[in-house]
Amino acid sequence: MIPFYRKQFNEAFNETKYQEYLNYINALYPNSVGFRIAETPIFIPVAFKNQLLEVGEYVCSQIVATDFIAKTEKSLANTRCTPNEKGLPECIVMDFAIANNDENEIVPALIELQGFPSLFAFEVLQDEALRNSYTIPENVTPYLNGYTKEKYLRHLSTIIKGEQGEHTVLLELLPNQQKTRVDFYCTQHYLNIPIVCITEIFKKWNSLYYQREGIDIKIDRIYNRIVADELKNQPEEIKEKAAVLYSELDVNWVTHPNHFFRISKYLLPFLHHDSVPKTQFVDQIKSIPTNLGKYILKPLFSFAGQGVIIDVQTSDFASITDPANWIMQEKVTYSPCVETPDGFAKAEIRLFYFWDKPTQKYIATLNLCRLSKGKMIGVNYNQTANWVGGTIAYFENI
Repeated sequence: MIPFYRKQFNEAFNETKYQEYLNYINALYPNSVGFRIAETPIFIPVAFKNQLLEVGEYVCSQIVATDFIAKTEKSLANTRCTPNEKGLPECIVMDFAIANNDENEIVPALIELQGFPSLFAFEVLQDEALRNSYTIPENVTPYLNGYTKEKYLRHLSTIIKGEQGEHTVLLELLPNQQKTRVDFYCTQHYLNIPIVCITEIFKKWNSLYYQREGIDIKIDRIYNRIVADELKNQPEEIKEKAAVLYSELDVNWVTHPNHFFRISKYLLPFLHHDSVPKTQFVDQIKSIPTNLGKYILKPLFSFAGQGVIIDVQTSDFASITDPANWIMQEKVTYSPCVETPDGFAKAEIRLFYFWDKPTQKYIATLNLCRLSKGKMIGVNYNQTANWVGGTIAYFENI
């Protein structure tokens, strides 16, 4: 989106540099990236960055509003709630399409948000790998609001590990099999946090433990990476192990499992902003639109684009058995804004927001980006094309 940097990067690109980039990551964590990494970052002008931050600030204001808990209470109605939910999540993420509006201007469009962690540690490494292998302009940065690598990692450490020296674990379901496992390894490396599988934990009284070298280790704080949608599809023996999480526990969560449901697609119908596509709960639609080509249907609590219906038909509404757990969202027109050697790619930017205790507000810190040349943006849907996949956005710093 900054034409000069785009042209400069494309002209200097070659496959050797791309392999150096991939090798930089693989040398540290062999065979740990379960998704395609795009050949290129994207370059974002300051005006567009400011638009992103303005929308993000609006969304954050709705989350910290006094009626937020009451407004989102129904999101927990059809799920198994976890006790001891405390306050708001300490981290949230927002996904923005780089879109065209009706005047064909390039604008951000908020398409999803989550009260759940993302690749918070891996993006630090990805920035390092890009700068190691390519010539990245000096006046761009993937960080926001004056953050640097050092400031970001300090804040991330406080978010995940707390301020009291609590023993924290990264908890996941079969972590070494996850496509995002490289982020777990980076988190362990940068923050010295053990990675623990849900199958390893056990309860004594109201405390959780895991074992290393025959020693029982008490868990004070959980950096929660378990996706509820994935857990419910596991064999019974794993579900039984996970059931302990639904009991009264002396443990702190980052983020609490209930936050995944509250701050998700569920919140979108309550947001009213020019950069938020109009969204309705399916069970509240009074009449099915005749122009269905302008809409998509999404299950509320699915992950990584699963279950999304892009080419909506009238019959799809009849096939939805739980319409209260689905939304209909205005379709976003993605801008083919990233020029590549074999055509233009579309892009989404995910902003990472951390709770800033001194100011008592959320602050945007870092990002990831996804490129696509197909109907779906997620990396799961872009495994075979070139110049698509996971990357990072560099923001103009002026």
